[in-house]
Amino acid sequence: MTRSVLLVEDSDADSEATIRALGKCATPPAVHRCADGDEALAYLRQRAGAAEDGGHPSVVLLDLNMPGTDGRDVLEQIKADDQLKHIPVVIMTTSADRTDVTFCYRHGASGFMTKPLDLEQFAAAVRDFHAYWFRAVVLPDAGGREGC
Repeated sequence: MTRSVLLVEDSDADSEATIRALGKCATPPAVHRCADGDEALAYLRQRAGAAEDGGHPSVVLLDLNMPGTDGRDVLEQIKADDQLKHIPVVIMTTSADRTDVTFCYRHGASGFMTKPLDLEQFAAAVRDFHAYWFRAVVLPDAGGREGC
């Protein structure tokens, strides 16, 4: 199975740093970036049931604070959709606010990471994300039809 990440991030700099760090992993996943929440939801819904071309991403890496449809709304909509709710959603944001952390876990987030400001620490956090989600755990298939 091809491993993939849907990166939902409005910051070009953070997107580039994330993609670069994932690319340096021993088994880098395919990465698709959406710059806002509306684009991410459209992408996910378009791919619903598209197992022949890889289906859904293995995991969504989601920023919270974006213009328009923010990460909180994206998380709620993913987890409310029967065709999407099986996809793990990991929050990666600058916020360490306990209200945000609690909200995200209550609404189905699979993890919550605070973005380090230091570039080396940021890359290390992304590598830790990769090690956990692509080496340590078993993920549902991309089409979401088996073993959730």
